Amino acid sequence: MLSRPLGATGLDVSVVGLGTGSLGGDDLGEAEAEEVLCGALDAGVTLIDSARSYGLAEERIGRYIAHRRDEFVLATKGGYGAEMVDDWTHAAIVRGIERALVTMATDVIDVFLLHSCPRDTALRDDILEALERARDAGKVKVVGYSGEGDALGACVRSSRFHAVECSVSLFDQRNLEAVIPSAETRGLGVIAKRPLANAVWRHRAWPEGEDSDYWQRMHAMQLTPPDEGWVDMATRWTAFAPGVSSAIIGTSQLGHLLEAIEATERGDLDADLRKQIATAFAVKDRGWVGRI
Repeated sequence: MLSRPLGATGLDVSVVGLGTGSLGGDDLGEAEAEEVLCGALDAGVTLIDSARSYGLAEERIGRYIAHRRDEFVLATKGGYGAEMVDDWTHAAIVRGIERALVTMATDVIDVFLLHSCPRDTALRDDILEALERARDAGKVKVVGYSGEGDALGACVRSSRFHAVECSVSLFDQRNLEAVIPSAETRGLGVIAKRPLANAVWRHRAWPEGEDSDYWQRMHAMQLTPPDEGWVDMATRWTAFAPGVSSAIIGTSQLGHLLEAIEATERGDLDADLRKQIATAFAVKDRGWVGRI
């Protein structure tokens, strides 16, 4: 699979990564989780992304692919959920990193990202000190931020973070306007999340919950996918967007991941189609911002 530098971090990542948010639920069996994690590595995925809030995901990473640790870049997110300390404190960062190292059975986390906290929290001295001490101690290689909006932009400009994770999809193009170009100029690696916009096209009628926003955008833009279908168009749009290092596919079905990987083998979208998609977003934009 195509591989790219993660900004100026010194790490290389596959153009398609695996997001493990769907691998943490009790409703997913252990055999299914193992199949996705091992199958991803077998298919050439070299970026595995997780988070403290993803249920059993970190534990399953440690259980099923720790013995293949040299094959992938490991990213996780946190800042909350540490035992016996308040969230978004120096102690929460320290304990959270220590817990993640043990849970994922690794000596080092390649990329540790603050997980969608407000701007003032992300840039607080005690938070930054905890992250930088972990990096200096060799427990974390790269410090990053995952989020959207003003907080994302501020973290990019701060020079204290070296990777970011943010929404980039057919229906989430806001970060391509200024934030990602700024990150690229400053040498930050960019991990694109939600590249398939939750595959909102699968719904036959207006969905309830978090997909309703993407449904509205999709119908407003009135896009028609090429013969290869929605997954092909969505994956290639994000994976080959300027400045994006890797697009992480969050799924509990190995087949879905393999379909996205296959799409990238066809390269970037036709320039006219890419322009059409960008124009549709710009013309129909109702203040659409990146989804957390």
